[in-house]
Amino acid sequence: MDKLYDQTLLNMERTVHMLAQRVPQPVRVPYKDGFVYRHIEKSIHQALVQKSARIVSTLQAARLLMNHGFVQEQASLQRILDEMDEDVMFLAYTVIFNDKTLLQQAYLDSFFEEEFDAASAVASTQKRPMVPRKKIRAYIARMEGTPMDSSRGVELARTLSKAYSGYIHAASPQIMDMYGGSPARFHVRGMRGTSRHLEHQADLWNYFYRSIIAFSFIAKAFGDEELFATIHEFTREFERLSGKNYESKEWGEI
Repeated sequence: MDKLYDQTLLNMERTVHMLAQRVPQPVRVPYKDGFVYRHIEKSIHQALVQKSARIVSTLQAARLLMNHGFVQEQASLQRILDEMDEDVMFLAYTVIFNDKTLLQQAYLDSFFEEEFDAASAVASTQKRPMVPRKKIRAYIARMEGTPMDSSRGVELARTLSKAYSGYIHAASPQIMDMYGGSPARFHVRGMRGTSRHLEHQADLWNYFYRSIIAFSFIAKAFGDEELFATIHEFTREFERLSGKNYESKEWGEI
């Protein structure tokens, strides 16, 4: 799996840099005594490029944490990946199906809004008006035309998100996953080699797989059918080489 993950990340990184050249480039914007880089056009395609870059970075970080047994922290990053993959689908469908609505514009306005609108953080009045996650999931379910009831699909996504949110907010049930062994104790140096480690090792595969799919839809949104076909073919190769599928529950050995 290490070699396969390496190849996946390399392919994704190349894609990020390639697509980044297809949108208007970030420019230097004055900020305090210096400057920051910003996309001033604030387009959907620029947002997709930014999301793709963060997906690759977060996958890298989640993998590092998993390798060292820090599965609580890995799961926290996977919760972030859940939302980014949803965001990509939400924005990509807008372009693919030519279905931009006020909801997407509200998302973009929030996404590109500056964190601070004053000289100091204390004086800032910024209040980011986030688009409700349930609306994003409902839009995705509607555009996909899933065979199951769309409300049920939204509820399943909400349940999964809620479970992983427990790792971000350090809820007791998730924290107690760190407890065990003989003698029983809190594993504060990671859980390498434990059954929990094996569970999260298997779980990471899902996030790589889903992120590959997200990248295929980014390619589709850019109108690059050749890139889409290449990523689609790699998805099949990823499944074949890993010997798994999306619903795999097999926990391999470390």
